[in-house]
Amino acid sequence: MKRGKLVWFLLGLLLCVLIAACSDKEPEETAEPENEETTEPKKPVVPKETKEPEEVHKEITISAIGDMLIHNTVYEDAQTDSGYNFMSMLERVKPFLNDTTITFANQETMIGGKLLGLSSYPTFNSPYAVGDVLKKSGVDVVSLANNHTLDGGEEAIQSAIEHWESIDMMYTGAYKSEADSNKIRVYETDEGISVAFLAYTYGTNGLQVPEGKNFLVNLIDKEIMASSIQKAKKQADAVVLSMHFGNQYERLPSEGQKELVQFAADNGVNVVLGHHPHVLQPIDWVEGANGNKTLVAYSLGNFLSGQDEFYRRIGGIFKFTIHKTIKGEKETVEVKSPQLMPTFVKYSNWANYQVAPMYQLTNDELANTEKHYQEIKDHMSQWVPELEFIEE
Repeated sequence: MKRGKLVWFLLGLLLCVLIAACSDKEPEETAEPENEETTEPKKPVVPKETKEPEEVHKEITISAIGDMLIHNTVYEDAQTDSGYNFMSMLERVKPFLNDTTITFANQETMIGGKLLGLSSYPTFNSPYAVGDVLKKSGVDVVSLANNHTLDGGEEAIQSAIEHWESIDMMYTGAYKSEADSNKIRVYETDEGISVAFLAYTYGTNGLQVPEGKNFLVNLIDKEIMASSIQKAKKQADAVVLSMHFGNQYERLPSEGQKELVQFAADNGVNVVLGHHPHVLQPIDWVEGANGNKTLVAYSLGNFLSGQDEFYRRIGGIFKFTIHKTIKGEKETVEVKSPQLMPTFVKYSNWANYQVAPMYQLTNDELANTEKHYQEIKDHMSQWVPELEFIEE
């Protein structure tokens, strides 16, 4: 082989060896970055559905009775060797007074107690035992604002209030001090519904309120009433207003009564309870300025008294429902289901007084009882045909 060819041969051989050596070397691994997370594709965000807040419903019942007008024949009939006991007089109606969440009564006569001297018409003062029988029969709230509030002066009012407080009875319409009168009476129920009770009277039979002591009795004054109603609405779910007004012994409300009830409705009162005529006046619904509905009993008559004229012996237990609906932050209150149980004051020879449900009366207790009972039902429901009558 020629020298030149040999050189080219050797160079070619060397090149092949180098190529083979390079092809035998393993490729270096590429180091993966530490702590690198695997990125998954993002899911589309679906907006959550806004759930409607659930409605919560609460309900209580309230009953109200008319005038506890304690004449001498009544407290003399209740006299015992140790004092006074009126329990037998309310025995037949006690189950119905106990049957509601709150029971209200118009205490027409001041219970100043025996030490101040008991008295009858025209200036009344009654035994403490009248308050005791109301408490034992299921009454929770009493109105003290009426035309007889000042019959015994401040002394009788203070004595009566002291007794009401001793038996844990809520009172409204007459007070022991200015500070006491500034407190809105709000009844808090276990069911979670609160009710404010206000009471006012047209006057006090010409007796003047002592100077500087307007707290002794609430007199009807629209400006004062409007202010108190607004305070009550802020503190309670519902407002019940007791009004001592109208004309005695008239079976239909006066224009003055209607005008005051309209005023109450326009100010947002839920229920008006009327007293003073001493006879039953019809139930009605009144529409307020804001479209609200106010339930009114223009007069609940005498519940227990010594008056003897037929219609003055008839009273009633007026019952209704307060319904509260809560939905989120919104609360609404509605008055529903008005009912009435007419009552009759039985007695013989000015003794053995007893308040009886009219539907239970026999002809021996009241002649032509069915006829009288139907007439009362027609009278009371003439403006509210759906008014139900309690008969069990």
